[in-house]
Amino acid sequence: MTVTGPALRLYGELARWWPLISPVEVYEEDARIAAELFALAGHPVRTVLELGSGGGHTAHHLRSRRTMTLVDLSPEMLAVSQGLNPGAEHLLGDMRDLRLGRLFDAVLVHDAIGYMTTRQDLSAAFRTAYAHCRPGGVAVFFPDHVADTFEPVTDCGGSDGDDGGGARYLEWSLPPEPGATTVRTEYTFVLREADGAVRTTHETHVTGLFPVADWQRLLGAAGFRVTTVRESGGRDRTMFVGHRPAE
Repeated sequence: MTVTGPALRLYGELARWWPLISPVEVYEEDARIAAELFALAGHPVRTVLELGSGGGHTAHHLRSRRTMTLVDLSPEMLAVSQGLNPGAEHLLGDMRDLRLGRLFDAVLVHDAIGYMTTRQDLSAAFRTAYAHCRPGGVAVFFPDHVADTFEPVTDCGGSDGDDGGGARYLEWSLPPEPGATTVRTEYTFVLREADGAVRTTHETHVTGLFPVADWQRLLGAAGFRVTTVRESGGRDRTMFVGHRPAE
């Protein structure tokens, strides 16, 4: 998950803690699902553009069989990813206006799509995905939530490093106002350095909250044919696959 603006410390000064806050193994299942959705493309998926790639944890599980190009707005998160995925191309860019002048077999946008907090931003991200998707290819989107099924949650997690450091977080999402298109989530992080020093920090994240119908309509307006996929069990998410028609 990576913000589309520089304000959040989690993706800036705290980026070095990302592998402990959200360990790479947590993303293995999502990478498996992404690979299954890539199979809906009209041709083999060998090249993938990931927008909002963050610390590169999803890409880590996909890169053995695919050439990954990873784009993020945070230099600090790209640096984390470069350490984990040294063979992948890393580029600084914003998913709303990126134009590389290249086409890929598939485009992936994991939970970073949640930081599109207006319909205009969401549409812009969809247009970017379409502009980089090869005819016959697919764009896969993994929002954390949609308005139709959203329920506030409280969660916690984190892990310890080999050097004695560690990180823990508390996540607390709040009920949105009626008709709101955003949701507020409060995060508290407890960070322990290798020398035992402990500090606590807090910040608020605001993410988009749109109904499935908006996702389908805006993806269609960008030029995609849309498949909506509902994950059963577990996180019970709704995911979207945009198919760029073959020419």
